[in-house]
Amino acid sequence: MLRFIPAFCRSHCEMRGLVNYCLSCCVNTLLQTFSATWELADQLEKWEAAGVRAAGRNVPLQLKRVLAAMRGDLPQPAPHRDFLHCLDSNNIRLNVQHDANEVFLFILNLVQQQMDDQDLALQIQNLYKISVETCVQCLSCCSVQTLNSFLLGLPLHIKEDHNSLEECLASFFEHQELRGRNCCFCPRCETKNPSRKGLKLRSLPRILCINLERFRNIRGFTHKLDCRVTFPEAFDLSLILTEAFSAEFAQNDCKYTLYAVVVHSGSAWSGHYTTYVRDKVNKHWYYADDSHVRQVSWEKVQTTYGGRDKTAYMLMYRKTSEEGQQPDLSG
Repeated sequence: MLRFIPAFCRSHCEMRGLVNYCLSCCVNTLLQTFSATWELADQLEKWEAAGVRAAGRNVPLQLKRVLAAMRGDLPQPAPHRDFLHCLDSNNIRLNVQHDANEVFLFILNLVQQQMDDQDLALQIQNLYKISVETCVQCLSCCSVQTLNSFLLGLPLHIKEDHNSLEECLASFFEHQELRGRNCCFCPRCETKNPSRKGLKLRSLPRILCINLERFRNIRGFTHKLDCRVTFPEAFDLSLILTEAFSAEFAQNDCKYTLYAVVVHSGSAWSGHYTTYVRDKVNKHWYYADDSHVRQVSWEKVQTTYGGRDKTAYMLMYRKTSEEGQQPDLSG
């Protein structure tokens, strides 16, 4: 059953609508996911930003203000024009259609660059930080080169037919053989040789962001893949990626629960973003299409598996054991 949320009930649901201002549907959906990521809003609330210069161009400051406004109980859509103009001054232009995943990463990077409290900025980054180890093994001498790095989300390649999230995750961590023009330089052999490349997890974040790569360049043109990608409401990553953990991985809990889905409708050239969010308190799902918010069922969220009308593009999962707990983000 679908129903609009009356004003007097809004205090039980932290989700408030956002007016589409100058083609802002992409940013509107991201603000809904940021608002649902209560750990992020709580960390920003700790920030004493009194000494910030050029406040109108400071993304973390404007993000802090708009998330606080979205937590309010007023029935009208939350004010967010200052945040949109702030992004515009940082080259996320108004009146331009943007890619949600690119803007998401851009905002997180600007939070790191523009916060004067770097310890707090790193704590925010740690919310999303996936530490990985890249291993490249020379197939001639068997020597191994390793490189440690991190991601703020998993960009998952999808096939042009039927996919499941579990299959896409397993494929992302599969070993690949690099031959021909893709051969890697081996320091021991001092030449380029065929190699085997693999990615292993060193640590998992509290918030696991997954990007389903539906946009693909084919012969110089961008196309959208509307193929079906199923995803669960909850999963245990240790059961999916049995061999994708490095020797340094020391976390016991790899269970995650879905709490937000960014949805894209339309084609690669003309589209619209909306979002589904799971409420922190009552655990119900809500759907936001700019300023319009209504309660929906999990079955309605599942309709975004595939099809031209509405397709899931970004998935936000939270560690199950940490739902509702105050975070320790010092790691």
